[in-house]
Amino acid sequence: MKYTIEESWFVHFFTADKASAPMWFVVRVYLGYEFLMAGWGKLASPAWFGSDAGAALQGFVQGALAKTVGAHPDVYQWYASFLQSTVLPHLMVWSNAVVLGELFIGLGLIVGLCTGTAAFFAFFMAFNFLLAGTVSVNPMLVLVAIAIMLAHRVAGYWGLDRFVKPYLHHVFRSRTRKT
Repeated sequence: MKYTIEESWFVHFFTADKASAPMWFVVRVYLGYEFLMAGWGKLASPAWFGSDAGAALQGFVQGALAKTVGAHPDVYQWYASFLQSTVLPHLMVWSNAVVLGELFIGLGLIVGLCTGTAAFFAFFMAFNFLLAGTVSVNPMLVLVAIAIMLAHRVAGYWGLDRFVKPYLHHVFRSRTRKT
């Protein structure tokens, strides 16, 4: 016995209808621009990127660790432990990863390549900044990234995904048939 659950026209329009692609183009480029500019600013700073990188991230992490005190701390203890045990000992690696991650997320979203994946990493990075006690624009970035992930089928239609996805589906389907 089969049961069919229909999605509403509203949900279908925003997550699957190509007519919503212009709206998602604007949203996607906005999020991509935010990440690209954040990464670009850090790329030019030796405190963030290069062989001497880590000074800026160290200040950021120390600020987050300072927010773990009080009756209602801004940073969870388990996240503070992660920052102390994983990030602080490897500041250069994490600092370079943040810069390159922001640049790749921004570029991917702007050109519409691997849009769902780029939106996931945008969500992940902005959420980690929230966990570190930095509010700023991060709640908005999280919400926009979630929206793009939900609409991944159409969010990259006005971008390279329109051409790359059919090619990748063809390549990977033919490989699975041969084995």
